[in-house]
Amino acid sequence: MISYVCMSTEELIKTALGLSREARVLLAEKLLESLDFREDFELSPAWREEIRRRCQELDSGAVKVIPAEDVFKRIAEKLG
Repeated sequence: MISYVCMSTEELIKTALGLSREARVLLAEKLLESLDFREDFELSPAWREEIRRRCQELDSGAVKVIPAEDVFKRIAEKLG
């Protein structure tokens, strides 16, 4: 068991990056859920429409989802 009591932020990040992909996803989700938005915010009608449009494209198969790993690999190949 790792003790995080005296761990610096940098050490915690390094440890977190050493976790499995699944564990990092879970950790990221939990960290995002923990953010406390003190003010509620409304989505603009334009953003609501954009979200609706994109969801319809995904549901209908009009667009193809590309895994992030593939996108990052392509970018890395282009950048050398």
